Amino acid sequence: MSNWMQAFARAPKADMPQMRPGDTVRVHNRIVEGEQERVQVFQGVVMRMSGSGAQARFTVRRIAAHGVGVERTFFTTSPRLEKVEIVRQSHVKRAQLYYLRGRRGKAARLRAKRYLKPEAGSVVEESEAPAPSGSVEAGTEQ
Repeated sequence: MSNWMQAFARAPKADMPQMRPGDTVRVHNRIVEGEQERVQVFQGVVMRMSGSGAQARFTVRRIAAHGVGVERTFFTTSPRLEKVEIVRQSHVKRAQLYYLRGRRGKAARLRAKRYLKPEAGSVVEESEAPAPSGSVEAGTEQ
């Protein structure tokens, strides 16, 4: 990138969460209709992450009315982007999930990650997962 372009490049937003393909996200996007502004929420699966720095963008796919798939690409540095919330994370083995375009209904489901830390949104290892309530730990008696 040239020095001229670097001077006008926006810095990535500090409140942008660490997203990966396969995550279900809720994107709050500012829409201008005439003289009014409103926030529109777009919830779907992150299909791909591409670019870096000021050109970083992600594509979200959701199923709209009558089973029609809708994909939107958002720039991470866009001033119209209010916030992005991660609803759930899924196990995927690819960087671009284009195979979801050809799937319908239950075939398009992704396997969810099980143990999430609510404050950080990161995955806890199975050995660190909390013990089920009602189980008695070895060596302790009541």
